Amino acid sequence: MRPAGRPAGQPPDPNRIAIVSKSSEKLDLATRAAWLYYVAGDTQNEIAEKLQVSRPVAQRLVAFAVEKNLIRVRVDHRLADCLDLGAQLSKRYGLAMCEVVPVDADAPDAIDRKLAVAGAQVMERYLNETRPMVIAVSSGRTLKAAVAQIAQIDRPQHRLVSMVGAIAADGSSNRYDVAQYISEKTGSKHFLLPAPLFADSDAERAQWCNHRLYRIVEALSGEADVAFIGIGNIGPHCPLYEDGFITEQERDEMTALGAVAELLGVPIDAQGTQITVSTSARVTSVALATPPKLPTIAFAGGPKKHDAVIAALRGGWLSGLVTDEACARAALAAKAA
Repeated sequence: MRPAGRPAGQPPDPNRIAIVSKSSEKLDLATRAAWLYYVAGDTQNEIAEKLQVSRPVAQRLVAFAVEKNLIRVRVDHRLADCLDLGAQLSKRYGLAMCEVVPVDADAPDAIDRKLAVAGAQVMERYLNETRPMVIAVSSGRTLKAAVAQIAQIDRPQHRLVSMVGAIAADGSSNRYDVAQYISEKTGSKHFLLPAPLFADSDAERAQWCNHRLYRIVEALSGEADVAFIGIGNIGPHCPLYEDGFITEQERDEMTALGAVAELLGVPIDAQGTQITVSTSARVTSVALATPPKLPTIAFAGGPKKHDAVIAALRGGWLSGLVTDEACARAALAAKAA
């Protein structure tokens, strides 16, 4: 049915769409504040810190939730279920933060869109900081989609550093590298890792990694305040293979040895243990630590990523996660490693 007052054939008013979108965002934020206050038992100061708002704004958000009749015996909003899932995942896997987006009968592209929006909000909590920040990033489709949702933020004091090679196998730039993309949104200086994701040989890797520019980027990543990473699945149509970073034989070798996921090009098995394969001695990525030495937040979801996300959680590689409801439930249902 057409909204009253709009003639047939006339496109929707973009200003009205923006208003509706902002109203929905406020309702979600108010629901989050209400859940933290009434269910998690957080103080208004704690709520303000977690939501990156002032204490008066936190107060108003809780009041708005009451006004909209969200507060009864429980928080009456779908997001409340996701907040509870995030809390359960955090407790089970030792995460400092976990954001879970709701999923109904969504197609994969719809899930990706929700993850991108939620991921952008998490990134902006750090990017909005006024103190100079060093932000390390890997690459991948989900990360790039999240960065596309980030608003323009003037933060020239920040530094973006890539943890993965900026050069693809065919010599072109890695199209899923996001350090430069974020820097364009913030005006920050960015540092690309001057190497391919996989060198052609062990000796060539040594040359790349001993280069002065590589050492500068590696040292800077060690000073990072936070790392944003993707989680890749390993299988017949996995990104590493589809994007030409590994051969069919290398992919089959990884799966034969039990790999279900990769972090920055490093394969791990279902228990999250790093696997040694023929590409291991040639990967040039900055090494991840387990447990993480800095806040390490992963962005991943969708049906194909369930096993990969569970593996990363089991291995203790993460301190934060942005995922979808179905993936979260799968991780909670998984048996302990």
